[in-house]
This record gives sequence, structure tokens and C-alpha cells, in this order.
Amino acid sequence: MIRIAITSDSTATVHSDTSEATHLQVEDGGEIEQRIIDYVTTIARRDGQKVNVRIDADEPVHLVVTPEGEVRESPLPSGESQVAPEPSQEVAPEPSQEVAPEPAVDQESAQPAEALQDQTHNQETLPTEYPSRRTLRDTTFLVTETQAAPAAKGWRGALNKLGMRLDPSTDEQSERDDIQTVSQHWPGPRTIAVVNRKGGANKTPTVALLSAVLARYGGGPVIAWDNNESQGTLGWRTEQGAHDSSVLHLVAAADNLLAPAANSADLAHYVHHQTADKFDVLRSDENEEGDHEVTAEEVDTAHRVLSKFYRLLVMDSGNTARSANWRRMIDHTTQLVVPVTAMEDRAEAARLTLQTLEARGGHNAELAKNAVVIVSEATDAARGSGDAMKRSREEAARIAEGFKPLVREVVRVPYDPALVNGIIRYDALRPATQRAWLSAAAAVAQGF
Repeated sequence: MIRIAITSDSTATVHSDTSEATHLQVEDGGEIEQRIIDYVTTIARRDGQKVNVRIDADEPVHLVVTPEGEVRESPLPSGESQVAPEPSQEVAPEPSQEVAPEPAVDQESAQPAEALQDQTHNQETLPTEYPSRRTLRDTTFLVTETQAAPAAKGWRGALNKLGMRLDPSTDEQSERDDIQTVSQHWPGPRTIAVVNRKGGANKTPTVALLSAVLARYGGGPVIAWDNNESQGTLGWRTEQGAHDSSVLHLVAAADNLLAPAANSADLAHYVHHQTADKFDVLRSDENEEGDHEVTAEEVDTAHRVLSKFYRLLVMDSGNTARSANWRRMIDHTTQLVVPVTAMEDRAEAARLTLQTLEARGGHNAELAKNAVVIVSEATDAARGSGDAMKRSREEAARIAEGFKPLVREVVRVPYDPALVNGIIRYDALRPATQRAWLSAAAAVAQGF
């Protein structure tokens, strides 16, 4: 028996009963799974016999590798199979030679056969009942169950490339379920409001990444709208188109955009398309004087235009829950999202934001009750030591636990250096961070 432990995406350690541990490694871009199969095949050819292998990955895999290079999955390694015990070979006892006494007969109830026959003739003859026949309308020959696609990742995916057909692991199936959730097309537009009255709480990255996930997996078209009352930062962290239009330009053109002859291509004059992440951005007013605050009526107008052309509206917000545009945004909101970084003042501001909405009652309170809180590790953790990053993760866990009894869902996302500065792009994130944001988007979509 050979046991193999995968220690990273590019390294593995081989243990056997007859030799010391062997370390396997592949260069960047190589597949450690293929390296392991090649190694075990070499051993099988050398020894001229099949080799049993146990691989300790996310889910243990048991394989049999032959000298000819054939690889097949085995439910349990040789020697560990659970074989049902053989049936007992006990010999049945010889039947007794004694003659059993005949059962006693109740003389009072016994009747001659002729009497029984007469009773049968005297009974009313009942019509024969046949089983009810199904109608053609109630019958179908179509198979309604869909068969899951075979695994494409990890060891199971690697073995499927060799001709096997293994189902996805628990982790891969969970990822597929989240993709299915965010890929839905809901009847009518949906509006997501991302709120926290404290600056630096990760609102803008949350807007960009939720929009990217929802747009990439087909739930769109998606618009990310910076609803800051004056000047927001969403435009700074996303790509700019060949113009400098903002929400005020779109509002000014509302009559034309709402006309029957208008089409989605006309929006290219006012929104900024994200080429890789497939969503559009509506920037806040970037007037240098900053002398205009968006009104409730302007929010209504912009929302009416965008709802005509987009399925999903993801709204960034300012830090003032009392402002007219903030409150009108809440009136249009389907799902509330509250981002938090692993810092106590951000968490407290998030709690107060939810408390304000709860106190207002009605639709506001329902949004607070069903909110999704997304807890991100502090972005300054990268500049600290390993201990600082550990403390940040512990603080994120503490804050997440504190919010769980207060809202519908809490999702944690890890720190990622790609989010510290510059334009936010989903492809720049680490795989673990991408997976966490997919989970966050699925949690949001479940509220639609």
C-alpha cells in the first residue's frame, strides 16, 4: 500500500511500507495529480504488479494502478474491504419422528361443504373492479431528472481526464450550487444596496465584486451605481469609458432614454463598461466644486431608467443615512448588504446602520432583518507580520459570530492584496478569494 499526502498545489509526499518518504514536486503550471500517477505507474511497471494507492486530498481517494498504466478507483484499499460474513453453515435439525396431534375442531362452528356452497350462491354477485387506467394527459416518457456533470476539479477531475467518470466532491458540488444560484434570471429588476455609515468599510470593493460575480455568471445585465450624495470612489476603482459622464448626465437624458425608441446601446454615452467583468458602472457626480447633492427625485429618475435596461442594480452609497438620496435608495432596495472590515469601529458603524433601519420600521426593518453581512479581513494586514494577519482573521471571526444572530446571512472573505489599490478586477484575486465572493453573491441572490 502506498499513501500519498498532497501538501500543496505543486508538492506531495509519498509514504510506503518498504522505503523512506519520497517528495514529489512540479514546476509552476504543472499538475501534481499527473506527476503522482506517473510516479505510481513507474513503480507498478518496476514490480510487475498492480499498486494500491490511498491519496489524502480534500476527500480521500483509493486507486489501483496497473503496470500498463490503467488507473481505476477502488472503494476501499486492498486488505481493508468490508466483506459481509458468510452465512452460517449450521445444519437444520432433523424433523421429529413423532406425529403432531391434529388441531382441535370447534364442532359448533363446523359446517358441511354443501352448506357453505349454498351460502355462496345466496350472496349478491359484486361487479369485478379493475385498476383505474391512467390518462394520456397524466403520462410522460420524458426523463425529468438531470444527471450531474462529472467532476472537473481536484483528484476526481484528474481521474476523469483518464477516462473515468467520478462525481464531483462535496466542495465542487457546493461551488456548482452557488453558481446555479447567482445565474438565475428573476422576473423583474432587483436592487442591491451596499451600506455602512463608516468610510473604509469596504463598500466600493463589495459593489464591484458582487457586480462582477453576478455579471460573469449570467445573472445580468448588471449596473454598479455610485449613489454617493456628492462624490464617490467607485469611478476611481473601475475602468472608465471614452467619456466622463455621471449620474447627473443620465438624469438629464432620462426623457430620451425612457422613450419607446430608446435601446440599451444608447446607455453607452452614460455608463462605463468593465471589459473583463462584464458589468457597467454609473459614476457619481465628479464636479470639482462638489456643489450638488443628489436628490430623492433624481434617484427615482435614474432608477426608472436603469430598471428599464438592467436586471440587477448594485448601489454604492455614502456615509449619511439621513440624506435624501440614501433614504430613497432604501425605498427601491430588494436586498441589503452590509460590508464590514475586521475593525471594531467598522463593525459598530454597521450595527448602528442596521439599528437605524430597524427603528424606521416597515420595509426598512425587513431589509435589516434579512440583510447579508460580508466580513473582510483588514486591508492593512499585509503590511504587518504573520501575527498581525492572524489577529485580523481572529477579529473577523469574532465580528462574524456577533452578526449571525442579527441578520439572515454572514459571509467571510479573506484578505487579498489585489484589493488594496487600483482598479478592481475579479481575475486578479486569489482562488480562495474568488470562491468567497461567489459564496457572498449566492447569499445575496437567495434574498431575491
